[in-house]
Amino acid sequence: MNGFTVAIDGPAASGKGTISRAVAEAFGFAHLDTGLLYRAVGARVLEGVTPEDAARALVPEDLESDALRTPEVAQAASRVAAVPEVRAALVDFQRTFAARAGGAVLDGRDIGTVICPGAQVKLFVTASREVRARRRCAELQGKGHDVTLEEVLADVTARDARDMGRADAPLRAAADAVEIDTTDMKIADAVAAAVALIKAKRVDHS
Repeated sequence: MNGFTVAIDGPAASGKGTISRAVAEAFGFAHLDTGLLYRAVGARVLEGVTPEDAARALVPEDLESDALRTPEVAQAASRVAAVPEVRAALVDFQRTFAARAGGAVLDGRDIGTVICPGAQVKLFVTASREVRARRRCAELQGKGHDVTLEEVLADVTARDARDMGRADAPLRAAADAVEIDTTDMKIADAVAAAVALIKAKRVDHS
């Protein structure tokens, strides 16, 4: 594998996206939120396209739509992510991104276990289900969505069950991943912990 790859996995609303973006900025690495790939496929499925066709036709521009952040698309993304043909179609896209010479951060649910098992750094970011639901609820309400905490907690619980229970590439920490539990952690402290781990690995890698 060329360059330096950071794989960051974890469940919905754990903070992995925020940490990934901060890490990418700190080191000048490219960043890929792989969840957007599945959201883009899910959005096309909601339009009537089959999951397999949507995955095969995916282009980078499909990842730029604000419509990918709706609860409906999130649910569709979780469903299509359980389709083995969809995951297979997106593997090359992700691995090509990860191999870029300038370094890359990928966050998702199977980066350290399936997509980039040889990544120089693997992190698993987690938090309690209740804390994750409160975060996601506040985020959605802040964007004008009419949702309740109970609804979001049910959604998070359902997504966890699908992500962890699917037969193909289930959500789990890689054996050599370092866990960061953000339940009672300020985001700045979580980012600092991730940056420190990566700095140490870069010294070893150089």
